[in-house]
Amino acid sequence: MVFAFSGDSRQALSLAWRFISPYRWRIGAALLALVVTAGITLFMGQGIKLVVDQGFMTRSTESLNESIVLFVCLILGLAGGTFVRSYLVSWTGERVVADVRKAVFNHLVDLHPGFYESNRGSEIQSRLTADTALLQSVIGASLSMFLRSSLMVIGGIVLLFITNPRLTSIVVAFLPLVLAPIVIFGRRVRRLSRQNQDRVAEVGSYVAEALGQIKTVQAYNHQPQDRERFAGTVEQAFEAARRHILQRALLFTLVIGLVLGAVAVMLWVGGMDVIHGRITSGELAAFVFYALIVGTSFGTISEVIGELQRAAGAAQRIGELLQARNEIQAPLTVTDRLPARVSGRLALENIGFAYPSRPERKVLDALSLTIEAGETLALVGPSGAGKSTLFDLLLRFYDPQHGEIRIEGVPLKQLDPHELRRCFALVSQNPALFFGSIEDNLRYGRPQASDEQVEAAARIAHAHEFIQQMKNGYRTHLGEDGLGLSGGQRQRLAIARALLVDAPILLLDEATSALDAQSEHLIQQALPSLMKDRTTLVIAHRLATVQNADRIAVIDQGRLVAVGTHRQLIASNPLYARLAALQFNAEV
Repeated sequence: MVFAFSGDSRQALSLAWRFISPYRWRIGAALLALVVTAGITLFMGQGIKLVVDQGFMTRSTESLNESIVLFVCLILGLAGGTFVRSYLVSWTGERVVADVRKAVFNHLVDLHPGFYESNRGSEIQSRLTADTALLQSVIGASLSMFLRSSLMVIGGIVLLFITNPRLTSIVVAFLPLVLAPIVIFGRRVRRLSRQNQDRVAEVGSYVAEALGQIKTVQAYNHQPQDRERFAGTVEQAFEAARRHILQRALLFTLVIGLVLGAVAVMLWVGGMDVIHGRITSGELAAFVFYALIVGTSFGTISEVIGELQRAAGAAQRIGELLQARNEIQAPLTVTDRLPARVSGRLALENIGFAYPSRPERKVLDALSLTIEAGETLALVGPSGAGKSTLFDLLLRFYDPQHGEIRIEGVPLKQLDPHELRRCFALVSQNPALFFGSIEDNLRYGRPQASDEQVEAAARIAHAHEFIQQMKNGYRTHLGEDGLGLSGGQRQRLAIARALLVDAPILLLDEATSALDAQSEHLIQQALPSLMKDRTTLVIAHRLATVQNADRIAVIDQGRLVAVGTHRQLIASNPLYARLAALQFNAEV
């Protein structure tokens, strides 16, 4: 069939086999059980023939008893084989989908952040859940039904020929009429299935986006517009599903109508043969049984093909995720390794960078800067100057298109990203907190830390006091993204987390810009302990927080325009002097 040989279907089968092959012995056992049960089902036609010819027609009680015993044995064998097949196939479906989900997630968490600039996270989530659930349904049920029905069709046709070749020719004559709609509609079903899955993913994406920003939605009274847009998205999904269902229904109706039409013609011809004594009633009964098996199996195949087409689309979408290339990778041969604890010396040499989604706009342009071990360097400049981008490059979320960054004299591209990132601790303006307990969040970068180390870090960050006031202390569970905590509390937890990591290089990205005076005061008290004996890079718009830095680097439009102390820059750099005048309300 076309379904079996299209390029996308081959890709889907290849992906499925990649995950199924580790369990091929279980699959083999399930297939053996499937063959046995199909054989028993087909042999039951002969049992029906014996019951009719030797039981009913001879009016012999002994013959009837023997025929019924044989029939019951077949039923018991069928029940046992069905149990084995059903369990093994369902187990394999669940196991394979669990492996697929782990493989996709493991691949996604290593992909460079640039991948998520052009791919919506909520749509990826839909692929990881809805598409894999569809695969589980197909591997755990539909594929087994397809194989079983195929065996029943083949075996049934063979037994039809053995039972009565003349009547069988009637059934075979209808086969091209049955296959034609499967081929024609199969292509349409597959195309519409992919469209349907895409629309469903869009629905999931919109829900995640709207509910994830529910405060903003309600603050701007945006519910009517969101309802209207969501309704439009749902209707598009419904329309795609309607077209898909229509094609499947037409396919199933045509197949059933043609197959049962052939059975009706065969019954008339066979009935005439019984009347004229050319065949026995048992032979006709067996022939009708086989014909019904072939007909219903064809109907099942036509129905299941729709599911297999949808599964092919789902496998293709999952395959796209697994094939997404990670732009940030470890070198094939690692020639340089960092010491167990680096001193923190960094060098940026003629860095040029533009984000992949905006290649025409240079964020950094010919920027060179050296940071000495243990130095505190502040990065200041207007919004969009490229300060946060420097942090992205240091953590190797991206690689610069021009120039080179070195740590301890080793180019970042020659290091494994995991080895590089253990040297850094990041405290961002909006720190990420995860669903789980407070201690889980504090141990995020150092899972093996003891309770004493966790508490010590929290005390230094001035977080211990508010943690103790919570009902369950360090075991208090936080909502998604730390829901329920104030900005100051979130920042102090982030500082405690960075302290616990004990990395030699500290990156502070606007760590106090969004806080009230009291929270900022507490965090300013915690920062000296965090920065002690570490190389520290601080991004700050509030110049008051960086006046005491060893050096201040002024960045404007991606270029380094000045480096010096606070006093030196006020005297020598107009941009810094203007920023200082605006903030300190003084004439410079």
